[in-house]
Amino acid sequence: MIIFCFFRVSTSRRAKIYNIIKKLNTYSEAELITLLIKGDRDAYECIYNDYWSRLYAYVYNRLKTKEAAEEIIQEVFFSLWTRRAELTLTHSLTAYLFTAVKYQVFNYIKADKVRRTYASHFSRYEEKMMDNSNQENIELSDLTKAVEKEVARLPEKCQQVFRMSRNEHRSIRDIAETLNISHKTVENHLTRALRQLRVAFSDHFWFF
Repeated sequence: MIIFCFFRVSTSRRAKIYNIIKKLNTYSEAELITLLIKGDRDAYECIYNDYWSRLYAYVYNRLKTKEAAEEIIQEVFFSLWTRRAELTLTHSLTAYLFTAVKYQVFNYIKADKVRRTYASHFSRYEEKMMDNSNQENIELSDLTKAVEKEVARLPEKCQQVFRMSRNEHRSIRDIAETLNISHKTVENHLTRALRQLRVAFSDHFWFF
């Protein structure tokens, strides 16, 4: 992954970046984007350091979490580099990057809401079950077995992510680091698992 952070580099590296920025400041945005599409790392580094702080401030002001803000910005710039060859801008680079960031923020909030809703419903369910009869406990056991059977039908990685979240109560960030996958990939696995389970057990929505 080719990611550079201007605020975390050595003095010599910082001096080099200043020289790169000074040189590339003579280019128009269109010329800079053309260089980026061709795989020019200096152009990419210039764009990264020009926009990083602004995009970070935008995300942090909405999510109020340093880790999520940094991860979202890194994800956007990683995508910018890896998909540079197919980059097509209908407006400015600023509009493109902020739109990409807004989309990532929306996905994060949506996934976080799903996770919180799941945790809330499950917590209420556990409290309720403490006062239920043996018959209800038997029904729960049957339902749990049915859920496990349905979970077993999911792809292996999706199963692993779901069980780490549900059974081990691990955060999305912790799961992503443990499995060495992106935050977004974890969210996608959880969303897929919950969607399939809700369809299979529509009468027991509270359980999920």
